[in-house]
Amino acid sequence: MKFRFTIGRRIGIGFGTLIVLTLAAFVTTNLTLKNGREKTNEVTNVYTPSVSLLTRLDLLVVNAQMLITNWVFIQNPDDVPGKIAMRKLLKEDYPGLKSQIKQYETKWTNEHTKKTVDSLFVQIDSLFYTDKQIMLQLNSFASYEDASIDMVMRPMADENGQVTLQSQSILHKLEDVIDREQQDAGQVTTQMLDSFSILNSIVSLLGITLPIGGIIIAIFTVNSIVKPIRQLRDMLLTMARGVLPTLVTKETGDEIGEMSAAMNNMVGGFKRTTEFANEIGRGNFTSIYEPLSGEDSLGQALLKMRTDLYENEQVLERKVIERTEEVVRQKQEIEVKNKELEILYKHVTDSIRYAKRIQESILPPENLIHKLLPDSFVFFKPKDIVSGDFYWVSEKDNKVLFSAIDCTGHGVPGAFMSLVGYNLLKEITDNMTHLNPAKILDGLSEGVRNTLHQFDNKSSAKDGMDIAFCILDYKKMELQYSGAMNSLYLIRNRNIQEIKADKLFIGYSYSEEQKTYTNHTVKLQKGDCIYISSDGYADQFGGPNGRKYMISSFRQLLLDIHQKSLDTQRDILEAKFDAWKGDLDQVDDICVMGVRI
Repeated sequence: MKFRFTIGRRIGIGFGTLIVLTLAAFVTTNLTLKNGREKTNEVTNVYTPSVSLLTRLDLLVVNAQMLITNWVFIQNPDDVPGKIAMRKLLKEDYPGLKSQIKQYETKWTNEHTKKTVDSLFVQIDSLFYTDKQIMLQLNSFASYEDASIDMVMRPMADENGQVTLQSQSILHKLEDVIDREQQDAGQVTTQMLDSFSILNSIVSLLGITLPIGGIIIAIFTVNSIVKPIRQLRDMLLTMARGVLPTLVTKETGDEIGEMSAAMNNMVGGFKRTTEFANEIGRGNFTSIYEPLSGEDSLGQALLKMRTDLYENEQVLERKVIERTEEVVRQKQEIEVKNKELEILYKHVTDSIRYAKRIQESILPPENLIHKLLPDSFVFFKPKDIVSGDFYWVSEKDNKVLFSAIDCTGHGVPGAFMSLVGYNLLKEITDNMTHLNPAKILDGLSEGVRNTLHQFDNKSSAKDGMDIAFCILDYKKMELQYSGAMNSLYLIRNRNIQEIKADKLFIGYSYSEEQKTYTNHTVKLQKGDCIYISSDGYADQFGGPNGRKYMISSFRQLLLDIHQKSLDTQRDILEAKFDAWKGDLDQVDDICVMGVRI
């Protein structure tokens, strides 16, 4: 079988080379890091503590020499600190230190060091045995006065005595052992650094090799694969526009070459087909056409078309004339209907825009809101031209009344309901002697039922509204609230509290036993933030998965932004909403009110 350097083999060789280099870098890095960790553990867990313990042993021997010398030459009672320290050194300090060194000795790899340390312990044991004999002989004031004892003990502890010489010998060997351990630790550290240096060189080399290799593979791929495919694409796009390409692609020995050959054959066939079709179009039904093969269904269809066109030419011409007359008549009728629809649409749109002006006129003006609620904001965003949501701000008896209302539906139906709600609220609050949010909601619900004739559950109309109604007394620093479906959120000291609304829709008839709304009273503090809203913000679909924003996310957003200025909070709410909604439609009207005390 003839070997073919196919596209798959080209790509496989190129990317296989990159994968091998990457795996080599990965394996080398892992091995070097593993070796480095082992060396680091060896230095940290063996050499460093071993040197520390041997240094302590050196200091212990020096201290023992000093203490035994003082014992011999200075006559003191048994309870002086020096004698107590000497006894503790022999009984506790040395055995404990020796035990620790023995434990680390098992981890040492240098056998010479092990043997040296073992011989040192023999010497130290012998030295401390001599010290114990001296301590036994000089154990009282009388022993210091005994000339025979004094003549033996003093020479042992003087500058050239047995104790001094033994101590110096031990210290000299200890210094050699410590130096040797430090040298071994240095060698291990050097080995570790050398391995990291080698790794750095390898990684640097691969860092240069991989990009260069990638560039070479990319150039190779572009020249051998991408460029021919682009030529084929350009030919196909040209043909898709109904234009036959003049470029003939190069035919290579791979899959792209096969496609190029097929494309060239197809272009040639289309050219012949085009010429044949042109002849047929000119009425030359005797034009000769040769199909590409016996399986060329298009060629066979063209030959049959030539016959059918010849036989039906006169019939088709008559039908074309008849259809043309019909189309012209229908077009004239459609143009008349379109003009009528345009006029009707303009009338309806103009009416709705005028309704918007009427609805906006009942909303409290911005200067009134800032006068009654100096530190506040209103985020109001209707779904359509007019809105089923509206906000209400008023003043009575030196108290500020404000509310966010969500009427059934949106657009024109919602706007009608908002007018009903506004008039009822104004009438109820104007006529109420003692302001009470719950009583106001009771009256509003009864007014909606009477207005819409919704007296029982059998009524066909199920229209009403959700509401959060607040009465703010700045003088008493007190807030009264009552809600139908829409809760109130109070943020104090960076904690958010939800004061839940009653699950009773305004205007609905529930049962023979009439239900009433709950009045909540909240003592306020300086800096408290109060938020009320309709459900439009939390019910908006959007985000990466097209889901609802949800009440929990809305509460968290309020908590995140409550310390910012009220104007900034409004801007953030609008920006977050637009970002969440994205390209989706707004599902409901939105009304959010925020007040800082």
